[in-house]
Order: sequence, then structure tokens, then C-alpha cells
Amino acid sequence: MEIVETKNIPNLIVFSETLQALAENDRDIIVVTSDSRGSGKLVPFGEKYPDQIVEVGIAEQNLVGLSAGMASMGKKVFAVSPACFLTARSLEQIKNDVAYSDNPVKLIGISAGVSYGALGSTHHSLHDFAALRAIHNVTVVAPCDNFETTEAIKAAAKADHPIYIRFGKKGLPTLNRSHDPVFNLGKGRVIRKGADLTFVGTGETVWPCVEAAKLLSENHGIEACVISMHTVKPLDDKLMLGTASNGAPIITVEEHSVHGGLGEAIASLLFQNSCRNKFKIIGLPDEYTITGSQLEIFDHYGITDKDLADVAKEMVADV
Repeated sequence: MEIVETKNIPNLIVFSETLQALAENDRDIIVVTSDSRGSGKLVPFGEKYPDQIVEVGIAEQNLVGLSAGMASMGKKVFAVSPACFLTARSLEQIKNDVAYSDNPVKLIGISAGVSYGALGSTHHSLHDFAALRAIHNVTVVAPCDNFETTEAIKAAAKADHPIYIRFGKKGLPTLNRSHDPVFNLGKGRVIRKGADLTFVGTGETVWPCVEAAKLLSENHGIEACVISMHTVKPLDDKLMLGTASNGAPIITVEEHSVHGGLGEAIASLLFQNSCRNKFKIIGLPDEYTITGSQLEIFDHYGITDKDLADVAKEMVADV
């Protein structure tokens, strides 16, 4: 069985519930928000732990600077803000106050990718992987489901280094855990096994990869491996090189620009290790991004089960 169905709870709600559970016995956990208590699903946290939440208003640079200061004093700080603003307006503070100063702030980018939908390009975060991959000393994570979200927040609370975790808004099923039941930062998870082709997704794109793999198996006899590369940085080199060793095509899928994200990270790794797999990056191209809901944008740019299956079928046929 490929999928374990759940209530399709948004990862943000699981993030908030996990953080509340951790804060119950740990007064060092502090949440800092930039007018994002509601959108970050943190109203219940604030009601339970009013002394452990700080609201700075729409001032993302102050949010990161304040968080870095508290982290330097031993607090376990979760800085929560829309991903588009957190990783753009306050990039200087992330670079200098957090990463280069080695303050273990947990940067939480909410409503990431194109989750804000019709609010348009100003509210899309299609740059965050690229920007943070270029800054030393920041782990970059995008959980694909509720299980990975819970484990990522637990790991972040224990981490002694900076970490960025991005969340979308959509309700998600819990994906198959039979192959890789353990979550570790920096280690991808095999969601589905297959030798004909590999999909490598991150965050909310893993689900359409799984559905595409099911279509390929049921309709074309093509068995596709699906990997959740939840940690974009550092990349799981061992898993990727092992996966590529069979020579089968590889398709990366991300809710991010095709420039500077997961796909280019994997392409660089494979090319530098003389891998010759057919390779395709699927994400958002370098053009004016259309306006619409997340699903409409995914459909336009081919991030759907049918579109992914069609691309995969052509790549397998050309091998």
C-alpha cells in the first residue's frame, strides 16, 4: 500500500501542535512572530504560553535580530513569518545575525512557494532555497507531510545550529513510511521503490510525485521510485548517488524557481560525480508567474500527477 490516508491536516497545524507539546515542559522555547500569529496557526500557542511568544509586528528584520539575540542567550527561538518576506526582507539579518554568528535560530517560513495563490508574485517565495543555499551554516528543510513536520520540529528544537523550515498551507496525507520509517535531518526518505525512474520531490510536491508513480505503474507498467528530499541543504549525497547508480532517469520536482533550488543542487552533485542519467528539473520557470490558486499554478506549470507521469513516460521511452 503506497499511501496511508489521514485527515489531510495542513503541516502548519501540525507544526503548531508539536511546538505546543514541546513548550509544555520547556520554558526556553520562544516563538517570535511578525504579525503572523494567526496565519502561522499560533493562536493556541499564545493562549497556552503567553509568556513564551513575542509579537514584533510587520518588521521582519527586527524579528530575526531579536530572535538571534535570544538564541545567543540559550533560548530555543522559532522565528515565524511568511517565507516570501522572511527570506527577502531580512536576508541580511539571517546572513549576519543568525548564520555567520552561529546563533541557532529556527527560521520558520510559512505559506511558502505559491501557497498565497491569488495574492500574486509579491507573496510567492520561489527564491528561498536559492538564497539560503548560498549562505553558509543554514540547514534548509521542506517537510512533505505531517510525519516529517512533527519530526522536523522536534529535531529543530534540539538543534544547536541555524535551520530554516518552510511550510505551505494545503492539507496533506501522511505518505508511506514502510521503507524509511525514521526521519533525520540531512537524509532523504524513500517513499516508494522502483527501478525504472526516480522522482525526487520536496515539500508539497512529493504528493503529486507519488500519484504520478501510481499512474505509471497502473497504466504503463513503469515502476518509479519516489524520494522525499526534505532536507535541501545539506543534500543527501549518498542516497542520490546510490539512486543514480542504476542509470535510470531522474526527475526533480519543487515548488520553487528552477534556478538555484533542489534540481540544480542534485544536477551539480550528479555531474561532478560523472553520472550520466537522463535528468529533468520541474519547477517554476524564469518568467512572469501567473496568478491563481496553488493548484491552478501547479496545473499551469506541469506539477500534477498526469503531467509528471507524461514527462516520465517520455524519458523512460528514450532511454
